Formats: sequence, C-alpha cells, structure tokens
Amino acid sequence: MATRLPPVHALSAFEAASRHNSFAIAAEELCITPSALSHRIRLLEDFVGERLFHRDGRTINLSEFGRRYLEVVRSALRTLTDFPMPSRDAVVQPKVKIVLPPTFARHMFIPRLKQFTQMYPEIGIELFLSVPLYDLSLSESDVEIRFGAGRYANLITEKLFEEPTFAVASPAYLKTIAPLKKPADLEHATLLRSALEPWQPWFEVAGLDWAEPSTALRVDDLGLLLETIRHGHGVGLARQHFAQELLDKGELVELFDQVHLKTPPHAYYVVYDSRVRERREVNVFIDWLRAAFASL
Repeated sequence: MATRLPPVHALSAFEAASRHNSFAIAAEELCITPSALSHRIRLLEDFVGERLFHRDGRTINLSEFGRRYLEVVRSALRTLTDFPMPSRDAVVQPKVKIVLPPTFARHMFIPRLKQFTQMYPEIGIELFLSVPLYDLSLSESDVEIRFGAGRYANLITEKLFEEPTFAVASPAYLKTIAPLKKPADLEHATLLRSALEPWQPWFEVAGLDWAEPSTALRVDDLGLLLETIRHGHGVGLARQHFAQELLDKGELVELFDQVHLKTPPHAYYVVYDSRVRERREVNVFIDWLRAAFASL
C-alpha cells in the first residue's frame, strides 16, 4: 500500500508561519491570503493529528509537538531546496519591510517614495499598514513609522517631524450652528473626538479651561477624521499637510485666526531595532527617510 505523505503546500505554510511567528506575514511571503494559509495549517494539523500552534488572539506560538515536527519539516524542505537545479537563479533581492499609519502613508510617504526607488532600484520595498497607538510590535517589520508620544522602550526612536494642529469645519456645517467667532463659541458646536488629536492641549492654547470632550463621534484615524469633518459631522482638529488640499478646495475652513497648538502631544517617529542598521538596505532607507522629511 502506498505511503500517505503530507501535502507539500501545507508543509511550506507551516514552516513560513513558524519562521515569521505570524500567519499574515507568512501568507504574504507565499502570495496567498491569510485565510488560505490558516486552511493549510488546519489541513496539516488534521493530517498529523496534533495541534501545531497555540493561538491567543493575534499571537501564535508553536506547540511542543509543533517544535519537534518543525525540525523534521525544515530538514525535508531543505533537502528539496538544496538539490541543484539547472539554470537556477540564486539572486535574492534585498528588501525593507515598513509598517506605517494609513494617512501618513497616503499623504506623506507615497508621494516621496519614488525618489528612494529611483536612487536604490535594487532594494525592494514592502509596505504594511498599522493603526496608530495600537499596533506597537516590530516583530514583523524592519522599520516602523509611528504616530504617538515617541516613548518606545528598547527601540531607536527618531522624530521625523511635527506639525501644529488647528480647528477646522466644513462650510456646510458652519451654516447649521451659531457663528464661531472665538474659541469659546465652540460650546455650541459638536466636537469630533480622536485619541490621535486630543482637544485638551488645544483648549489650553485657546485660553479655554475645558475638559476633554466625552461625547459625539470618535474616530481613531486621521484621514477618516478629516472625512467626518468634511461631511459636516462637527468641528475637528487637523494638520496642514493632511488638510491643505481640502482647505484649498474650500471643503474645509480654518477657524479662529490661526489659533495653533504648535507642539501637539503626538508626532511622527521612525522606530527600529538597532540591529537592523547592520543591513545596508535598511540603513540607506532610514537615512533617506530622515533626509526626506528634514525640511518640514
């Protein structure tokens, strides 16, 4: 009777997930969806009759059986991989994996990225999005752009830039409320909330002894916050580089004669482990990134 063998595509999924300690990154490497990778892992678990991973939310860890089985799988895959193939191209492109917030990626990073790719066409760039103030792990990336307070233990943290915040609203919304001639008139307005742009520091600059708003819509993405302001949900805080296009189009209006919070509590930082500087592709990327935002 023929010996039943485990499916090779499931073995490669298991090995990649174990190496990255992440289903998402392993799926990206294998050019499949995370759900497809999970299916392959379950297929292999059904085949061996044991759990390969312990899952705790977004975290995965090898089971005791998984650790022992991994050595067997890697040995088998290594034997297949190392077998000499005719005309095999062994060149591997150096890559930099970057995690960054979506609004920063859209408005600030992508418009500048072409300069880097033209300077270093031999270096591959892989981008992954994160939610500011929530995703704080460097385990799956080389470099992160973080929007926050800039205090990250055991990591190199360098400020890229910071921008003043100011109050904005849509013309349509302003027609629905009493005139906003001075900051105190905001008591008649709906103040849109965000953990990324808290109101209380701005209140202090505006001379208002007010507590942080606790009602109304809350949005924890800067791009989405601008959209809620543009669509007339209330008054919100914005920054020049993100809001300028909407201000130029007249879809947003700056309020109160440039009452600006010059040093808001959150800014953009490049964050990385000191060891990644040992790789040339990461080193030149970090140097380029710092230079690209030095003039802001």
